[in-house]
Amino acid sequence: MGILFALAALLVGGYGCLKSGCVNLRADQRPSSFEQRLAMSAVDAWLDRHSAAQKNPLPPTEENLVEGGKLYVDHCAGCHGVPSNADSRFADSFYPPVPSFFKDPPEMGEDQNFYVIVHGIRWTGMPAWRQVLTDDQVWHVVIFLSKIQRLPPAALKLFGIPKAPGLVPGPMHVVR
Repeated sequence: MGILFALAALLVGGYGCLKSGCVNLRADQRPSSFEQRLAMSAVDAWLDRHSAAQKNPLPPTEENLVEGGKLYVDHCAGCHGVPSNADSRFADSFYPPVPSFFKDPPEMGEDQNFYVIVHGIRWTGMPAWRQVLTDDQVWHVVIFLSKIQRLPPAALKLFGIPKAPGLVPGPMHVVR
């Protein structure tokens, strides 16, 4: 009985702290290591539970990578960066900071990337794109993200990079 009372007191106390404004919810401060671990483990558990093991129906052809790159430029690059500006000017404005995919490519499987793009992640600034992009378009972006470190020359040309030997930063010229 004492354990139940202690748990109830913790819940009521935590709720009281939240309602009284004692919890800092500023987006311009780095999250604590505890908060980062807790949030990432929650996202990982959520993805493991909800993202269906789907196989990308599109092969990673040069044409599909170019199409995915165009969609990335139009919908993702502003937050997730481009080769010449891997650290987007918006990335650190979010809480938690937005991943810079040209520096740190996504580590999750294609099925989980698809799920995140379609449904978004609450309280992170990652929107649900299902109202904007078709499933086919999302799969194109997923292919692009899965090959972001090994893009063919045609996809690199979207970013003004003529050849593939490493991503060389330089002025960004997005070709449409």
